[in-house]
Amino acid sequence: MAVALIVAAGLGERLGASRPKALVELAGRPLWEWSLCTLREVAAIGRIAIATPPAYEYEGGVDEVSIGLPSSLDAIAVKGGATRSESVRLALAAVGEGQDSDLVLVHDAARPLLTVKLIEATLTAAEGKGVDAAIAATPVTDTIKQADGESVVRQTLDRAGLWAVQTPQVFRRGALERALDVPREVLAQATDDASLVERAGGRVVVVPAPKENLKVTTALDLELAELLLARREG
Repeated sequence: MAVALIVAAGLGERLGASRPKALVELAGRPLWEWSLCTLREVAAIGRIAIATPPAYEYEGGVDEVSIGLPSSLDAIAVKGGATRSESVRLALAAVGEGQDSDLVLVHDAARPLLTVKLIEATLTAAEGKGVDAAIAATPVTDTIKQADGESVVRQTLDRAGLWAVQTPQVFRRGALERALDVPREVLAQATDDASLVERAGGRVVVVPAPKENLKVTTALDLELAELLLARREG
């Protein structure tokens, strides 16, 4: 069976909350719980690990973060690292050993509108012959311009073939482990794990995803996510 890793270790400063982003309430639940509940609905996923913030500063000092999980759930919470990919490496180690061909799903807790349909489509794509990873993404529809350090436009990019990458991202375990086996400074520069697999020469395919699979970064994103969840639940 596949394993799933929920990355919930970021502090989310841009959200402006007094606690790590994953602990911010969304429609009556902490943000991370929405992804967990959806992943539990997928029969192909066995164990789940959640990478949590190791500690965060607040007005009164520093708090250790503890995410309580029901004892009946085959999921564990582990302290994340200083970078996103380091958190993935720690969470992967926590779920135990596996075969190189096993599937590992990585999802950001900041994307609470995850669906079973998208999970299953990404898992299926990752099982393709010669595929090392399959990643959820949406085609870029805006005009994209590249500017220099002084905000002067230097070129307009051809958006044909450009994709805005999301999660979930599903990897062959061996490919992911090899990609993560790099110095910390390399992990720190990676904005997603698929780029590390690409760096190692792996083959990555995109899976079309709905734009509703948004990432909560700002307070406005949080409001929009709550509206979309209300429409889904209703």
